[in-house]
Amino acid sequence: MRAGKRQRNSFRAAPPKGPERPSADARRTVQRRGAPAGVWLYGIHAVLAAIANPDRKIVRLIATPELISRFDEALTQARTARGGDLPPLEEVDRQTIDNRLAKGAVHQGIAAEAGALPELGVEDICRNPAPRAAVLVLDQVTDPQNVGAILRTAAGLGAIAVLTPERGAPEATGALAKAASGALERVPLVHVVNLRRALETLKTAGFWCVGLDHTADRTLEQVALPERAALVLGAEGNGLRRLTRETCDLLVAIPIGPAVDSLNVSTAAAIALYEWRRQSRLPAVTVPTTR
Repeated sequence: MRAGKRQRNSFRAAPPKGPERPSADARRTVQRRGAPAGVWLYGIHAVLAAIANPDRKIVRLIATPELISRFDEALTQARTARGGDLPPLEEVDRQTIDNRLAKGAVHQGIAAEAGALPELGVEDICRNPAPRAAVLVLDQVTDPQNVGAILRTAAGLGAIAVLTPERGAPEATGALAKAASGALERVPLVHVVNLRRALETLKTAGFWCVGLDHTADRTLEQVALPERAALVLGAEGNGLRRLTRETCDLLVAIPIGPAVDSLNVSTAAAIALYEWRRQSRLPAVTVPTTR
């Protein structure tokens, strides 16, 4: 475990100056693969969050009569908030929506064809001046359902971003957006070219990199977590890659009983982020547990 690279009292390092508008150079550090040029979003929470997000271009919006009558007020408010910058709402039957989406997509009667969200780089995240800030970093987590669930946790518990390497990471598709339940519009999903370099960049901005590793000598609650923390999680089963593990400032384990070998990565992310929030003494939040 590499906990000795910096002194513990540097946990409270001064934040970088900011905030500044993201530069074009910073945005170009992210490959476009993680943000498809156009995508069909579906599901009530995912679509309502997208149409409420002024950074998301909506090309087409379709819904069943039942959905429209149920969410007419929310749809009207979204259109008003965007100054009318939404396409006409098309009333269609469920089969029409089924035909637009992948087989088995649970759309709940609404879908939207949308443009990609603006790209961000790790440099943009580092400009956040908050003395208490957490970032979730994913090492080779490929399942869009897991990434979506982690985004939802990030939104609920106050992480400022989720970082993932561009290679092997899921695209920001409708399935991921549905799993995120609207959080994709609220928490930046940042694809980075080189994860180790991204961690080093976070360090220069005052973040400590805390790797979750079941072989670590200390458990999560035994460590005083830094106020600016990058919580680094690996894929279920494989865990953190060697270079990622070596780049972390310290490694901690989540203690579990012998009945299971490991936790799902989205569960581990929720536990780690909750413990960081608890130690940081941030105001309590109530997060709904159902969609």
